[in-house]
Amino acid sequence: MHKLSDKKLEKITGGEVSVMVYLIATTIVVFLSGILDGYTNPKKCGE
Repeated sequence: MHKLSDKKLEKITGGEVSVMVYLIATTIVVFLSGILDGYTNPKKCGE
């Protein structure tokens, strides 16, 4: 095992989840819940 310098430690990235992943996951959940709601509780247009 060896020690890493401060510069190398600052360059280490990983284990991060970007904001875009959260937005995509939220969009999918909202879309699927809308489909499920429309399927289980259909309403006519204009109600």
